[in-house]
Amino acid sequence: MTVTIVGSQLGDEGKGGVVDLYGDAADVVARYQGGDNAGHTVVHDGAKYKLSLVPSGAVRGKVGVLGNGCVVNPETLFDEIDTLRERGLEPDVRVAERAHVILPYHRALDGIEEDEKEDLAAGTTKRGIGPTYEDKAGRRGVRVGDLLDPDVLRERLEYVVPQKKALAEEVFGKETGEEFDIDHLYETYREYGERLAEEDMTVDCGSFLQKRIDAGDNVMLEGAQGTSLDIDHGVYPYVTSSNPTAGGATVGTGLGPTVIGDGEVIGIVKAYLSRVGTGPLPTELGGVEGQTPDYDATEGADADEEELATYIRDEGGEYGTVTGRPRRVGWLDMPMLRHAARANGFTGLAVNHIDVLAGLDEVKVGHSYEFDGEEIFTMPPTTEAWGRCEATFETFDGWSDVDWSAAAEDGYDAIPENARTYLEYIADELDAPIYAVGVGPGRGETVVVENPYE
Repeated sequence: MTVTIVGSQLGDEGKGGVVDLYGDAADVVARYQGGDNAGHTVVHDGAKYKLSLVPSGAVRGKVGVLGNGCVVNPETLFDEIDTLRERGLEPDVRVAERAHVILPYHRALDGIEEDEKEDLAAGTTKRGIGPTYEDKAGRRGVRVGDLLDPDVLRERLEYVVPQKKALAEEVFGKETGEEFDIDHLYETYREYGERLAEEDMTVDCGSFLQKRIDAGDNVMLEGAQGTSLDIDHGVYPYVTSSNPTAGGATVGTGLGPTVIGDGEVIGIVKAYLSRVGTGPLPTELGGVEGQTPDYDATEGADADEEELATYIRDEGGEYGTVTGRPRRVGWLDMPMLRHAARANGFTGLAVNHIDVLAGLDEVKVGHSYEFDGEEIFTMPPTTEAWGRCEATFETFDGWSDVDWSAAAEDGYDAIPENARTYLEYIADELDAPIYAVGVGPGRGETVVVENPYE
């Protein structure tokens, strides 16, 4: 069977930890979209592994697959594989031949265009993700399979590189270097293709996964980012360039929608809200310089909110895995979660970071929005409309800090009663049961309620 792990908010919900949690029962873990802008932190046997491309399950000895919906930077891929090998692991990573390749000109143009967009900038990591997906849609991309055939690779580069060079030089007025040089790119990426072939890493993703399922293997499908960063269902244009939602799992792997639908879809929820980048955030506490430019925390309630935001940010380690950027934080946004539950069809929930909120006198939730004089319970379809929404809050009594490792060992009833009230409110509102509760960063610091493979 399949289990699909989906972020329900704006990314950074702790998906990698949930993949690691249920990893023992999975034989294959496949990423179905995104690139090396998606950071996962996995703690295993006391060691911390920070991955931006290799599927999290590779740390636990599972077969990791980068699906055709991913965009792959070979340099990052091999750097991560080599680093894991240096630390004593032997990751088994396969790459879909239909996946598109991030090239140096994509990264260069990502930075140029993000700077030019100014107020419309999406706050990207400037790792070439968006431009690579643009070339995919424009039918001028280079795919992983092309790296295996030098003649095809040369043909693709000779077609596309002059266009990219002209865009950088003639439209944006920038000087260009080897990242726009056909010969340099050809030699570099031909060598990557040779290594992919030598290590037998490339696969026809859909066929590979279906054969494993037919043989009785359990497959876990792992999304990057979160529902509200989905190119179709998120807060456009402050979104990623692919589909993190559960529908992306079928098109990004080649498995049919009935295969995905017959399995479990687990929504990962952070007990509060966080994000990197610009755009509205109705439940935001305080702000982050450069990401919320209109924020002024100089006095009164704003200063109190900023202090609370800093506390939650530090307690929760809310700094980007890939970039180190401080994340914006806010109270849980229930209209956002209702939107995610509908778009993904969650069969269960994993709620992380309950421990981060411990010790607060009260915990708030954005239960609904006030929008143009009406109360609404889900996100409006345009980001501009979302920016006009004001959160209507419900307040929950806080819960004490406890020995969370002991609580994880003792089970759900060991979670403080007020925290359980909070969790049950989330489950009731989303009409999906709680499968797991994260109470710390380690694999053993999770209260497991249900195992989706059983």
